[in-house]
Amino acid sequence: MNRVLTFLYGALCYALFLVSFLYAVGFTAGIGIPTPMDGAARGDFWHSVSIDLALLGLFAVQHSVMARPAFKVWWTSMVPKSIERSTYVLISSVLLLLVTTQWQPLPQSVWSVERPVARALLTALFWSGWLLVLLSTFLINHFDLFGLRQVYLNLRGAPYRELPFVCASLYRIVRHPLMLGFLIAFWATPRMSVGHLLFSMAVTGYIFVGVWLEERDLVRAHGDAYSEYQRRVPMLIPFLVRARTARHRGADAGAARGL
Repeated sequence: MNRVLTFLYGALCYALFLVSFLYAVGFTAGIGIPTPMDGAARGDFWHSVSIDLALLGLFAVQHSVMARPAFKVWWTSMVPKSIERSTYVLISSVLLLLVTTQWQPLPQSVWSVERPVARALLTALFWSGWLLVLLSTFLINHFDLFGLRQVYLNLRGAPYRELPFVCASLYRIVRHPLMLGFLIAFWATPRMSVGHLLFSMAVTGYIFVGVWLEERDLVRAHGDAYSEYQRRVPMLIPFLVRARTARHRGADAGAARGL
């Protein structure tokens, strides 16, 4: 593929990502879009549940399968390596738009926080979650994550080099701040509907499975460096590893005193 066309393809894939990302924010916030998560019910309860789960399952399978190294080896035998990531972003963005536009709302209330201060705090937490998601992408190289670095290097005729493993900023507190941001954004709401709860539970389950699969790949790629990182830094809950380590040291000290 021509280098200029490759770059334009990557730029268009990135533009579609921005559209799908902003639409997803509006979808969960219930603002600025015609199909919010908590809109009016469109059909039978269980029929809606089955459609929603099918949409989420389709997104989860694509997102996980296409991210695996073995799939990438097979995929790049047919697709140029320079656009492999952009194509992943393209398909992910299309499926995210499919989820957020074809979602069948289940508006029945699970909980509703009425106190203004509490509502304001939950709303602020919701937006901080999305901000954490966006910030985390820049901490690891936003443009590589979404395929722009690859097509830019190809445009210049420069070889692509994998990014080195680094542990900086928020990644010194949790190993997956991006996923933590998603969890905060999906669960922090003053009003939890049945549909919102279904979405949050399904995505939370997928995040834990996806993180487990990703970390297996990272250990294979980076070896002892990543294994040591796993021992030092908690996966999603800040300070969990340190607290656990401190308890273990206290127990060891107590055992030593008893000997």
